[in-house]
Amino acid sequence: MIRNIFFSQIPLSFLFLVETFAAESGGMPQLNPEFWISQIFWLTITFGFLYIILSKLILPKISANLETRKSQIMENIESAEKQRKDSEEKIKEYDKIIQDSRIQAKNYFNQAREKILKDISEKREILDKDLSEEINKAELEIQDLKNKSPEKITKIAIETSNDLIKQLIGVEVNNSSISAIVEDLSKRNKKEYHGN
Repeated sequence: MIRNIFFSQIPLSFLFLVETFAAESGGMPQLNPEFWISQIFWLTITFGFLYIILSKLILPKISANLETRKSQIMENIESAEKQRKDSEEKIKEYDKIIQDSRIQAKNYFNQAREKILKDISEKREILDKDLSEEINKAELEIQDLKNKSPEKITKIAIETSNDLIKQLIGVEVNNSSISAIVEDLSKRNKKEYHGN
């Protein structure tokens, strides 16, 4: 393939040489040796002037712009790095605040729960104490009623019996006799009750 490219370039080179000789013979001043010194002189002045303009005016401005841009980029990078560090610190502070808030909320919840449980326990103790006092009071009242009820029943039975006898036969019977009869009947009833 390289050989093909090389051989295809030979005819082009030949055509270029032919055109060069034709231009020299036709009077092109660039190829005439008489004008070469003046051409070199003006070429040197032109490129020297161009070099001075580039090195003294244009290239320093380009270099200064590049340095300015470089320093600006470095400042931007430093600023971005500082902002990144600040953001990381703020994120850490935010995470710490959230963690502390969770711990504090948990502590508040536990304290409120303990307080509620303590209040419930105290109220339960007070209620149990009140209920126990009421039950004891009721038991005492019931016991007192049990102790007093036979006497009241006997008294009522004696009075009722005395009134009935008086109305039936017209004679007033002694309370002691009626009391003995009522006591005897109540003893029999008690025996029958306990026997059943």
